[in-house]
Amino acid sequence: MSEKAKYLARMRRIEGQARGIHRMIDEDTYCIDILTQISAMTSALENLALGLLDDHLKHCVSHAINSGGDDAQEKIREASAAIQRLVKS
Repeated sequence: MSEKAKYLARMRRIEGQARGIHRMIDEDTYCIDILTQISAMTSALENLALGLLDDHLKHCVSHAINSGGDDAQEKIREASAAIQRLVKS
């Protein structure tokens, strides 16, 4: 299974979680149960983001560093900015 296929499968599960939360709200489910599902969905999104970041570092950034030049510094800046956004969220 390619990484893309794994990411798409994860997104399908996350979409299912979002639909489930929508249904729970619509059915007036107990608030704590909804919050528990939101926490699970947030964790799933964070894990997806970390996987994408890891792939970016292993492939895009690594390739740019091996190639050298200004592109390498730009890829490092991009990765640093992405990490900052993830840490803040």
